[in-house]
Amino acid sequence: MKKFLLGVVCGGVLAVLAGLVLIFAMVRLADRKPAIADNAVLVLRLDGEIPERAPVDIPLPMFEDQARSTVRDVWSTLKRAADDSRIKAVIVVPRRVDAGWGKIQEIRDSLAGFRKSGKPVYAFLRFPSAKDYYIATAADRIYAGPEDHLDLKGMRVEAMYLRGSLDKIGVSMEVVHAGKYKDAYDMFTRTSMSPETREVMNQVLDTLYSNLVGAIAAGRKKDAAAVRELIDRGPFVASEALKAGLIDKLGYEDDLIADLQGAVKQTSVKKVDAREYLRSIPPDPSRTRIALVVAEGTILQGGGDDGFGSSGMVRSAAFAKLLRSVKSDSTVKGVIVRIDSPGGDAIASDDILHEMKELSKAKPMVISMSDVAASGGYFMAVTGDPIVAYPGTITGSIGVITAKPNLKGLYDKLGVSKDVLMRGRFAGLDSDYKPLSPEEKAKLEESIESTYRGFLNRVATGRRKPQDQIEPLAQGRVWMGVQAKTNGLVDQLGGLDTAIEVLRQKAKIPAEKKLALVPYPPRRSLFELLLSKADDTAMTEAKIGDLLAKVPGGRWLRPALEGGTLALMPYYIEVK
Repeated sequence: MKKFLLGVVCGGVLAVLAGLVLIFAMVRLADRKPAIADNAVLVLRLDGEIPERAPVDIPLPMFEDQARSTVRDVWSTLKRAADDSRIKAVIVVPRRVDAGWGKIQEIRDSLAGFRKSGKPVYAFLRFPSAKDYYIATAADRIYAGPEDHLDLKGMRVEAMYLRGSLDKIGVSMEVVHAGKYKDAYDMFTRTSMSPETREVMNQVLDTLYSNLVGAIAAGRKKDAAAVRELIDRGPFVASEALKAGLIDKLGYEDDLIADLQGAVKQTSVKKVDAREYLRSIPPDPSRTRIALVVAEGTILQGGGDDGFGSSGMVRSAAFAKLLRSVKSDSTVKGVIVRIDSPGGDAIASDDILHEMKELSKAKPMVISMSDVAASGGYFMAVTGDPIVAYPGTITGSIGVITAKPNLKGLYDKLGVSKDVLMRGRFAGLDSDYKPLSPEEKAKLEESIESTYRGFLNRVATGRRKPQDQIEPLAQGRVWMGVQAKTNGLVDQLGGLDTAIEVLRQKAKIPAEKKLALVPYPPRRSLFELLLSKADDTAMTEAKIGDLLAKVPGGRWLRPALEGGTLALMPYYIEVK
């Protein structure tokens, strides 16, 4: 029996060792730098989510299709390819891109920048959405399958309200806020848009729709009025899109390749995946290192392993640690802080702002806004450094809110009762078994107003304006980047290229000096993940963040559940 057990144990150990050896061998093989042919065509496939922050890198064949290129990856790939004589052209294949209008403008601008090298960009569409088509309009030629469809039919905003459902189960949400536009919890307290929400949503739609029309008009060489008329006729089957001049040719990818070979005067071309191409580029120690610090997700208090895949969260202590590591890195000559956040906890936002200011004292810094940098996301941006946003960036929302549920009606329906004993006048302030008393509501309003005034003061100081000029722009109102620029809430419109040029001037880096944009936190490898201190709690938090992001109102539930005063955008805007 002992020999049998010993054999089982030895067999298990050998199996584990063999598995580790196999994984090491596969990783070493996958980590080899790909060889790039002299007549290469870069294929940029944009499928699904395009994050700002690099996910865990698992360099194994079975995970290659799940790998996600970040915005910085796409930008860097196209920059390098434009100067690489081996790369003759780019094929972009957008398919159901899951990103906001700031990110897709960065990608479109990067493609347009590549075209300035004199090399062509061809686009191939597969049942494209409006966002996919927006990206494709940067190409010289657009192809689609003969039986495909172009889902271009305008834009809409749909707002969901749960008040009627909550009434039926005996639940009410009590909300205290500073700023008439600060309506983050309206979906729980109303049955339709408030006048303020409707005003802002119309502004958002007008701005984004105008940007879409302008991009199509420029890319397809049509006037804006003609484009608006075309959109009113959509969506289109492929033959209709071809006839309308929205695409150039019906066919398949091999048809595109054949045409592209003629355009670049090559008898044959070799396709290279954009991710493979980026991996093939060796580090260049002669380049000046610029840190790209990414803040992506809801802002919450606390620490944790900031390198771990805690999707949708910016933990204040962990992010502060990351900022301090950049501050102490003598090889970093400047910093771009890339913000993609709707805000969150007000105290956490203030903690991050403090660390951002400390970093700004040590190194030249510029703020680059992505899809959204609103409420707490805007709060952390007002360091006094230049702020760059896209015309389609959602920003502002300078306001504060808090809420608590009253579940008494639900408890009654379920036959649940509570006996409550208290000591202290406001001990029941956060009880879910009773409504707020007038005195308790006044107490909360006092706290909210104090936090709101602090927010206004931080913005006024950071933007170097008196508070009475900031107040009319606040009130929790959301602005698009183009309006924020007009109102003085941001300094310039643009993306990573603009932020780099502003930083270059601020850091006095000569124009001829090449830069390396280094992501913080860096992309982590499979083995770093396995050997990290990340525990089950961190993994659970990551999964909860992913889950809450997918349910109605979920983006507000996490910070609300953790308590405290929130500097959170009034609503999550996804314009389709």
